[in-house]
Amino acid sequence: MQMGDSSAASGTSLNSGGRGAKAASSPAENYQLARRRTLQVVVSALLTESGFESAEKAAVETLTEMMQSYITEIGRCAKTYCEHTARSVPTLSDAVVTLIEMGFNVDTLPVYAKRSQRMVITAPPVTNAPVTPKSLSAGQKRTHPSHIPSHYPEFPDPHTYIKTPTFREPVSDYQVVREKAATQRRDVERALTRFMAKTGETQSLFKDDVSAFPLIAARPSVIPYLSALLPSELELQSLEETDSSEQDEQTDSENAAGNANADDPSADKDNSVLPPGGVVPSAKASEDNVIDNPYLRPVKKPKVRRKK
Repeated sequence: MQMGDSSAASGTSLNSGGRGAKAASSPAENYQLARRRTLQVVVSALLTESGFESAEKAAVETLTEMMQSYITEIGRCAKTYCEHTARSVPTLSDAVVTLIEMGFNVDTLPVYAKRSQRMVITAPPVTNAPVTPKSLSAGQKRTHPSHIPSHYPEFPDPHTYIKTPTFREPVSDYQVVREKAATQRRDVERALTRFMAKTGETQSLFKDDVSAFPLIAARPSVIPYLSALLPSELELQSLEETDSSEQDEQTDSENAAGNANADDPSADKDNSVLPPGGVVPSAKASEDNVIDNPYLRPVKKPKVRRKK
């Protein structure tokens, strides 16, 4: 270090620190950078009181780092003593015990504070600490009751111990449900129409602009009367239900007859003779003989009700 102008000491250290530091982008980085610059001003003032008029950048940075580490260690030890006595905020006694533990003579502090050659530094602008946004918030935060001391830790966020529903009840209003169903049906039809218009042949209302108002081209059927002969879905469903009911009735009647023969010990044993070939026709064989085409099935005569 070299002797020089006293006023240039703080300015040189500040300018050198400002050039070397990178531009901070987040509020937390801005807050740390402001505290670092304040420590550099304090170190420059202490160097000026000691008789130095200029200093190198590396020397100022080293002294700043040493002061920052010393202050950080004092705060950490004071917090440890505070928590050891079941408190959350450190007091003056915690700081005094910390200084004594670190080997500092506390009796010299009043004399050093009242020295005549000390430099007064203007207070830095007040910068608010960055506020970390809360990701979850539910309800209002509780305060300590009267029987709990105020130095105890605060209650945690309400979302950690109360019920927070994350779903909405389904809408049961008839009008809303019908409107939603109609909207979904319209969206499906519109999407299907667009898909068919893009993948198939289309016709346009305007000859100049083919892409405007495309219409799905109607393809003529080879056999125009075929759609009239084919049964509809409702007719096929009713035929299937009729066939299944008739098969159930036939199965029930066969089961009833078999149970009657088993219960009657005097039944004729000739009924148990196997048919030619020695194979009993199974239900699967009868199902295979059923004709799927409704127009090729045998004609069923309507049931005639006899008058009693």
